[in-house]
Amino acid sequence: MIAKSNTWKKPTTRFKYHSSQRVLLVATLAPYLIKPHISHMLKLMPILLAVGYGLVMYHFSAWRTRKELDARSTKLADPMLKVMIDRLASALDLAHVPVYIYEIDPVNGLAAPDGRIFITRGFYRKFQTGDVSADEMASVIAHELGHVALGHSRRRMIDFSGQNALRTALAMVLGRFIPGVGVWIANMLTTVLAARLSRTDEYEADAYAAALLTRAGIGTGPQVTLFKKLEALTQSQSGTMPAWLLSHPKTELRIAAIQKLENRWSNS
Repeated sequence: MIAKSNTWKKPTTRFKYHSSQRVLLVATLAPYLIKPHISHMLKLMPILLAVGYGLVMYHFSAWRTRKELDARSTKLADPMLKVMIDRLASALDLAHVPVYIYEIDPVNGLAAPDGRIFITRGFYRKFQTGDVSADEMASVIAHELGHVALGHSRRRMIDFSGQNALRTALAMVLGRFIPGVGVWIANMLTTVLAARLSRTDEYEADAYAAALLTRAGIGTGPQVTLFKKLEALTQSQSGTMPAWLLSHPKTELRIAAIQKLENRWSNS
């Protein structure tokens, strides 16, 4: 007689799941199968992606701006304006101030992150026709020098990239909780932040320009008269705001701030 074997045998029958059941099972067990540090990484992924996007946009924007300015600008060679620029350079103890003509029509002045100052061809034409004086052009250059000296030009490139990154991160996060409306809220918040930063920069650059013009013996008068002329230019263009005033504080507030500085310096 052969004795029965008590050895346990592995069952050959396997559990069979329907495809939809398998997906549900994986989804249910996923949080328990992923290691904690990986889970935290996944939660931070939208923010990390936004930061990476911001860095890429910063380098791309800097490259594109530099390429555009190099391709469409020439060095300013006006004898009358050179005298004014040399006075500003002397007040700063500099050998020279690099000023270029940017070949576009809108009336504008801008400072590149590398320290170069640009006056648009449209603005320079206003000087050639006598609508803007040499002293007033010097006030524009002094204002843009303020942006360079105070680090606004480079920071604006970072702010632009940072705003895009912040907008992307907020849209991703808010979109989870408020679908559809989250993107709109993210755009609104970043726009308000950018406007506030821009106004602060303009007031600081105005104050720097006022001090520089005073030290150079030009005075703050050209700043005030230029602001008033730009307001007139707005009316002559059927209410279209000149590019130089876009995202800037109100003109009357800027004039009042400059006059307040001048009064303080006079009484000190």
